[in-house]
Amino acid sequence: MLRSGYAIALVMSIAACAPPMRATAPMPTPATQGAPAGFPGKRYEEAAAQGKPVYRVEPERSLVSILVRRGGSLAHLGHDHVVASRGVRGYVSPDDGTADLYVTLAGLSVDEPVLRAESRLDTQPTESDIAGTRSNMLDKVLEAQRFPFALIHVSTMEKTPTGSRLDVAITLHGVSRRFEVPAQVETMQGEMSVAGTLEFKQSDFGIVPFSILGGAMQVQDGLSLRFMIRARPLDVRS
Repeated sequence: MLRSGYAIALVMSIAACAPPMRATAPMPTPATQGAPAGFPGKRYEEAAAQGKPVYRVEPERSLVSILVRRGGSLAHLGHDHVVASRGVRGYVSPDDGTADLYVTLAGLSVDEPVLRAESRLDTQPTESDIAGTRSNMLDKVLEAQRFPFALIHVSTMEKTPTGSRLDVAITLHGVSRRFEVPAQVETMQGEMSVAGTLEFKQSDFGIVPFSILGGAMQVQDGLSLRFMIRARPLDVRS
């Protein structure tokens, strides 16, 4: 990516989740505060109130990160970037094999030092580079004021010989796309975790990869996403 700053962030994904406690009526939870219009949080809360297993994502313990690679003949003049969300919110109903999650795009980070180190990136952008990248990403690429959320709907969670398969619909930048996502789903000591990776393209969502100088300096269309979602039983009390 350019040192002048640009990155594309997509979040999505993907799948995740958390069990319940009985109650006569649901109370508001952080998972629905500031949620997108039409987000089906109430449906999950009502299911938990009826005694069904429902999990709520813990955003502070979850992570979605996207590796954005530079390209073109002048790629050596730029940087790769890591875009991340530590604000995934939502619910999972394991009995139904469904989940609904969302990410507020304004909360995305760019180039957290620990994530750059884990990704073994070979350059180091300046603070100015990073600030410019984040500003351009939100304003010019994702148009976050117009499309403030990434939405993730999981319609199937199916066990496979090597883990699980998630049928995921991601809505970003006003465009929805479906993916089959391999994942590792574990439930231990009352906690659910869902981890996996997804390769996809900016152009899948109607986003044109950034390019200047006739393509000599550009952002690669393909993105690499990894996620670790942790969730706990939804506590619904009267």
